[in-house]
Amino acid sequence: MGANPTPERLSLMLGLVLLMLATVPRFLAGGHETRLSLLLIAVAVVVVVAFIHWRMLAGDARRRLPGLLGRLGLGLLAGLAGMGAWHALFTDWIGWQLLLAHGATLGLLLHALWLWWRAERG
Repeated sequence: MGANPTPERLSLMLGLVLLMLATVPRFLAGGHETRLSLLLIAVAVVVVVAFIHWRMLAGDARRRLPGLLGRLGLGLLAGLAGMGAWHALFTDWIGWQLLLAHGATLGLLLHALWLWWRAERG
């Protein structure tokens, strides 16, 4: 395995936690208690792994993290806006729970693509 911890990986893990938490209202509204329980267990596991990853980061890598988290936040907002526009133009109203889950998914995807594009350039 031998991969070194990076702030980019940590920002993706934190984005995954936010994505999973964004689906909680959808499972609550749909009455999917078993799926919700499994999701919350997965959230706890990813949070533990992210904490361990954060502890392993060097000092200069930790200083890069706030900028990456800001970009993650912008990606999540852009994803929410993009999915809101998509659903407004092409679907009937689906509910805020599904919009939140879809927006978080698109936002995390945008953040991951931005990280990949930046790594390819640099």
